[in-house]
Amino acid sequence: MEETQEQHPEQAGEEQAELTALQAQLAEAEALAAQNLEGWQRAQAEFANYKKRQSRDQEMQAADIRGRVFQRFLEVSDDLELALKARPQDGEGAAWAQGIELIYQKLMTYLQAEGLTRVYPLGETFDPNLHEALSQEENSEYQSGTVSEVLRPGYLLGERVLRPAVVKVAK
Repeated sequence: MEETQEQHPEQAGEEQAELTALQAQLAEAEALAAQNLEGWQRAQAEFANYKKRQSRDQEMQAADIRGRVFQRFLEVSDDLELALKARPQDGEGAAWAQGIELIYQKLMTYLQAEGLTRVYPLGETFDPNLHEALSQEENSEYQSGTVSEVLRPGYLLGERVLRPAVVKVAK
């Protein structure tokens, strides 16, 4: 009987050593799991930020493309405006000019429907963010710093300046 009593303390010691080893392995596995979870969460956050950046970049690229396309249409609009300023008032040319004016109005309606806004700042305070001053002139009708003549209207696409208005400013 003495042998069985002596084996129990040895067995208990072995079990204790095994338990300690298992606890160490568990702690190591938990630390590794926490590290992996943290890495996964960081990767998820980085991917979400990447998707947001890509989306924002695509929106900016689309806006740039739209802006370039609209600028081409604005060149046509400018040409139509110049033609209409020199249109004949009577005779056969008057009817033709009226048709051109309808085409011009239709073009402008389409552009406005797409978010284009015309900037015609006559009488407004000069704003270098929206206007391009070609010259300053003495003008008794307008206060100093006020747009006294619009040489070419400007345009906004949403809130972005697509083309500044070219103006003369009163001194």
